[in-house]
Amino acid sequence: MKLSIGIVGLPNVGKSTLFNALTKNQVDAKNYPFCTIDPNVGIVSVPDERLEPLAQAVKTEKIIPAIVEFTDIAGIVKNAHKGEGLGNKFLSHIRESDAILEVVRVFEDSNVLHVDGNINPTSDMETISMELIFADLANMEKTIQRTEKLGKTDPKEASLQMPVFKKIQKWLEDGKPARALFANPSPRHSALDAESRKHGFTVGAGNDNKVGLTKKELEILKPLNLITLKPHIYAFNVSEADLAKPKLPEMKEDFVVFSAKLEQDLQDLSDPEQKEYLQELGIEDTDLNRLIKKTYEILGLITYFTAGEMEARAWTIKKGWTAPRAAGEIHTDFEKGFISADVVNWKDLVEFGWQGAKEKGKVRAEGRDYVAKDGDVMIFKFNVSK
Repeated sequence: MKLSIGIVGLPNVGKSTLFNALTKNQVDAKNYPFCTIDPNVGIVSVPDERLEPLAQAVKTEKIIPAIVEFTDIAGIVKNAHKGEGLGNKFLSHIRESDAILEVVRVFEDSNVLHVDGNINPTSDMETISMELIFADLANMEKTIQRTEKLGKTDPKEASLQMPVFKKIQKWLEDGKPARALFANPSPRHSALDAESRKHGFTVGAGNDNKVGLTKKELEILKPLNLITLKPHIYAFNVSEADLAKPKLPEMKEDFVVFSAKLEQDLQDLSDPEQKEYLQELGIEDTDLNRLIKKTYEILGLITYFTAGEMEARAWTIKKGWTAPRAAGEIHTDFEKGFISADVVNWKDLVEFGWQGAKEKGKVRAEGRDYVAKDGDVMIFKFNVSK
């Protein structure tokens, strides 16, 4: 499945620097607002240490990782919804993304001016949040007007839609993003995950997943493509010196901590120089690949594999998808004509190979109701005549 993540934030918070580090594509990251006039798109492979041993096990040299698309969207400023700065042009790019990665500036640097004159992560987050909420409110107001007109020709359909639209409108008017209807977040403690800290950034968990919208309501809302209904991840950009012990706002949503400047500097160093530099900073390792992985995880995605003489390949699917739906990622015929799937855990395939895994009973024949698991290697049987 195609996954697109839009990188947003105020000007001069490190969005383009992060994009450069993620994609290794050099985009304009000058020290002034709106340098990224059109969105920059980079296709990034999802790092997966399982692919190489799988390729070795099936004796293929061709490896195809899963991918994620990052879009660097120019800085949003206060009153963008009224046309300030470059206004709603960027909001349309955000709507095209599956998820939002918001870069929040925590680092101090007198050479990089803050658009508001001072570093205040909480205020910056509030500014972005309100601009996105205002954009969705404008969307809802137009939608409600259309639905009122629809009521004259199709009152039954309008009566189903209007309560949902009114619920979202009230929620937005209260200054709350639509995604907050999904959960009742528990307070975030300030302790940082030690393992993540060793690798250059820290991860905060998300929410309690207490759904406040029904499946039917979500179906009604889907065509509106509301910005604040999209998954949202905060990325706190800290200085290299503060990376081990960053001072962050209290958080109730998913977040990562990184140093875009550090990642940029590391790209110009050899491997031994990188290691020495990181040791000086008291960091064992730093790898933005871990940020990609964590983003993947936060969005509820998993990976299954196909592996044979032609290639070893990773496929991105949603957690909870059945085998036929997973097969559809390869080709729609695989889903339509699905018969069964031979399934083996990637570790067993690496240890025993396909034939050995079958002999040891590690390969299972699964039917239409089987829910794919992260790390499954699958061979699909299907009938295209169905």
